[in-house]
Amino acid sequence: MYSKTHRQNRIKELLKERVFYNQEELVKTLSDEGIEVTQATLSRDFQELGVVRTSAAEGSRYTLNVEEAGNQIRKLISFEILAVQSNEMVIIVRTLAGRAQGVAHYIDKLNSKLILGTISGDDTIMIVPSSTKNINDIVQLMNKIMNAEIT
Repeated sequence: MYSKTHRQNRIKELLKERVFYNQEELVKTLSDEGIEVTQATLSRDFQELGVVRTSAAEGSRYTLNVEEAGNQIRKLISFEILAVQSNEMVIIVRTLAGRAQGVAHYIDKLNSKLILGTISGDDTIMIVPSSTKNINDIVQLMNKIMNAEIT
């Protein structure tokens, strides 16, 4: 059985390599490669990856929309963060139950030089700053994310 990450990476690769006019074609292609996926799961993957249906001369097709994927993820993350607190050493981000790991992953993928790393539990994230001098800037960044002000 393949992981969600593997499946989604393969979907991105396939959409870059070929044209798919409907989800059934992609489900069959994935199945031929040993990746079993339902149409419902594929629809969720499309939403998470930012796959959109676009019009072309030969008909509608599925393509990656990187900008839209980023916007959707940012919106979701903003709803999942409940509070941001800090002291002289670290920043704590409180999230909805079960969402800390996803939010921490998003924070890590920002690749901010202000942040050394994150540690997450179920509903709490500890952000370790690269320097204690960065704490206020990181708190401001987290508040912007929480309020969906990041573009």
